[in-house]
Amino acid sequence: MYKLDLPIDTREANAIAARQQREEQRKTQIFNARTRLIGVDTDSLSKQIEEKKLMQQAERERANAYDNDMIKTAQICTLLDERQSNDTRKLNEQLNKFRLEQQAAASRREFDLYDPESKKKDKPARVSDDDPRCQVSGLQLFQGEDLSAKDRKKLQQEQMREWIKQQLEEKNREKAAERYAEQLHQKKMMEIDARSAALAREEEDCRRNLNMATKNYNEALSAERKAREALDKQKEQDDNFTELSNQVFGDTLTENPGVAQSSFGAHRVIPDRWKGMSAEQKAEIQRTRDLQKEEKQRMRDEEKELYNEYERTALLQAQKAILMEREKNRKAAELEKSIAEENMRLSQEQRANLTRLNKEIYTNPPTNDYFAQFNTSTR
Repeated sequence: MYKLDLPIDTREANAIAARQQREEQRKTQIFNARTRLIGVDTDSLSKQIEEKKLMQQAERERANAYDNDMIKTAQICTLLDERQSNDTRKLNEQLNKFRLEQQAAASRREFDLYDPESKKKDKPARVSDDDPRCQVSGLQLFQGEDLSAKDRKKLQQEQMREWIKQQLEEKNREKAAERYAEQLHQKKMMEIDARSAALAREEEDCRRNLNMATKNYNEALSAERKAREALDKQKEQDDNFTELSNQVFGDTLTENPGVAQSSFGAHRVIPDRWKGMSAEQKAEIQRTRDLQKEEKQRMRDEEKELYNEYERTALLQAQKAILMEREKNRKAAELEKSIAEENMRLSQEQRANLTRLNKEIYTNPPTNDYFAQFNTSTR
């Protein structure tokens, strides 16, 4: 039923034998302590490095040659471009010169048909408000137009600029005058101070001399005064008697209020004749004082009520701050408690996990047979 006597594939057998032979050769090289090379094949690496350096050197030389050729080609291209640009510029200059000299637009026969300055040279359709060409059918003049608006605004702007300039100059002159007046005032004050000091010294000297002269004069008049005392005493008695008579029979003791009335107004009095206020005036003053007292008491009550309101507000705010601080401390304590409980739970889980690893998972430690299976093949 099954054909088991098939021929063996020689190529596959040869490949397997060759791999086995190479493996044995690698074992002899690797496991032989004398012939084994530690690390890598340094000779092969050195040879590869030299070959790579030679290739890089050749590549650099080729790149340098290409660069030199490129530089030369660029220089040649630059010279050719400059030469072509100079030739083109010279041709254009000659062409423009010929056009300006021989082909001017103004010399053409039909130049007036497409002259760009024709509108500037032509007379405008409307020169002023009294232009005789502005007929009704021309639609050039309308009621309500103001052709001089632009000039008027310009003139107004110039006038405003002149006014501002004059105001600035006037203000500068005023400032200069104020500074000059201030300087003069300072100089005058200094002069007055100096003059006052000099006058004070002179006054002191004069006072001293006057005191001496007064002393001498008093001594001279002492004799005359004693001689006049009798006469003066008699005269004084006569004057007192006359004054007493005038007071008794005059308007002062008769309580005449019209005597104190001033001629400058009904609200003014003569001080030396005024006998005092009337009962109505005193009552009016008392009534005004009572109103002032009531107003002052009302203001004091308002200030006291405002102060009490401020105290109540401050107390409420302080109580609110205390409650907020307590709430903050309570939340912080709850957070610390939850963190401590979480840390405790994580610690118990880690201890349980470590115990499970040591007692359940890591129960088969490696033996010497496990380590002996390494370094038995080149792969």
